[in-house]
Amino acid sequence: MVPQQESFVGSIDQGTTSSRFLIFNKSGEPVASHQIEFKQIYPQPGWHEHDPNEIVQSVEKCIDEAVAQFENQGHSAKSIKAVGITNQRETTVVWDSTTGEPLHNAIVWTDTRSQTLVRKIKQRLGADELQKICGVPLSTYPSVSKLLWLMENVQAVKQCYDKGNLAFGTIDAWLVYKLNGGPKRNIFVSDPSNASRTMFMDLKTLNYSDSLLDFFRLDTSKLKLPKIVQSSDPKAYGTLASTVLSGIAITGCLGDQSAALVGQKGFAPGLAKNTYGTGCFLLMNVGEKPVVSTHGLLTTVAYDFHNMKPNYALEGSIAVAGSSIKFLQNNLEFIESSAQVSQLAETVEDNGGVTFVTAFSGLFAPYWIDDARGTIFGITAYTKKGHIARATLEATCFQTKAILESMGKDSGYDLKELAVDGGMCNSDLTMQTQSDLIGIPVVRPAMRETTALGAAIAAGLAVGVWNSLDDFKDVNSEGKTTFKPKISAEERDGKFAKWEKAVQMCKGWAS
Repeated sequence: MVPQQESFVGSIDQGTTSSRFLIFNKSGEPVASHQIEFKQIYPQPGWHEHDPNEIVQSVEKCIDEAVAQFENQGHSAKSIKAVGITNQRETTVVWDSTTGEPLHNAIVWTDTRSQTLVRKIKQRLGADELQKICGVPLSTYPSVSKLLWLMENVQAVKQCYDKGNLAFGTIDAWLVYKLNGGPKRNIFVSDPSNASRTMFMDLKTLNYSDSLLDFFRLDTSKLKLPKIVQSSDPKAYGTLASTVLSGIAITGCLGDQSAALVGQKGFAPGLAKNTYGTGCFLLMNVGEKPVVSTHGLLTTVAYDFHNMKPNYALEGSIAVAGSSIKFLQNNLEFIESSAQVSQLAETVEDNGGVTFVTAFSGLFAPYWIDDARGTIFGITAYTKKGHIARATLEATCFQTKAILESMGKDSGYDLKELAVDGGMCNSDLTMQTQSDLIGIPVVRPAMRETTALGAAIAAGLAVGVWNSLDDFKDVNSEGKTTFKPKISAEERDGKFAKWEKAVQMCKGWAS
């Protein structure tokens, strides 16, 4: 029999392509999990949507399936003390606050339909000052551009706003609202790591900024925004209204990249992690004061935990990482599964002179080139599939190097090693290439569910499963793999110079 006093924490990990529910023990190990992929909707080139109701249903089903697995192991569902949420950020949902029903599909963070709108807004007086307040530059990426597009282009959204019933939220707010039962209980909250991605929150106060809302000409008497609460809170997020865990409290919430930083134990200034997912996200903890970037990075909230001071991070985001491998698989049919990309890349000794700038929807940090598009340079009669596969993996590693250089300049911290997670980090070749290009060790933990672990940590801290950050010293520290650089600084600089030249040459294709 399992001793009854053992405590577990549940973690909802709502990502761009799938939803998952994991159950962690006190040692930070996942003991049960379930995952469901959901539909990706692409109505036009550059447009990307999700069905908000399907997201909620997928989460509820994952909870039930993972708990069934957990109980089959002899555990009791009652030993799950709390549930945390981590989620894809910037993805925007609008709904009618009276019915709780969405008024349009969710617009996903990768979506670029608001490009023209963003260009117009950039002409407004004061546009250059926004990033100093909210940490995020004006682009198609933050939620505000998606919300404004919906208000301009979707009749139902316009009408709901005029009536004063329009609710806006990122995925965390939508999930908390629906998992609590919708309008009946009306638990409508967001945490600072998610709220900082909207362009509505002042980083210093962690509250909505009147000057930002005025700049975007939003009337808060007509638009309902979620209340910003701490990332770890015993009461603010309510309780699950349905599923087998009905009545269990939701006590933690972190945007996925902040959650991964927490899951990698990035609790001190100068610690950084890179998550190689659909996109790629590099975060460095910069401590208790926000650092506004002057080198093309974003400033975001790392976490804001119960009884602790909030911590901030510098962030560099790469729009295309794992999705470039999906491109080789689905569009070019080079491989049958993502896992085969390393094998294909290893059929050749190097990239054969090929450089692939994977700017499928423009380039994100630190370049911010909206009108760049994917471009392959250096193709000759000698080029094989393996060269293109290798150049695809290298594209993410080069962009990571560019971001790290910016981080060093902005933060003043010299990175000693890079912690990694996410699907692409399973490839030894990619991680070795990464270490070669950044010139420092790359450290891959044995247990890679760091994003879900981060949400579990936030939830568990709120209910005393863990009492302080010191409790995580030994969590997930055994069985790490360290990749050390194997090329000279001269070779590294030469490769990077070639990459930077390719970046300059891929501008302007979408103008």
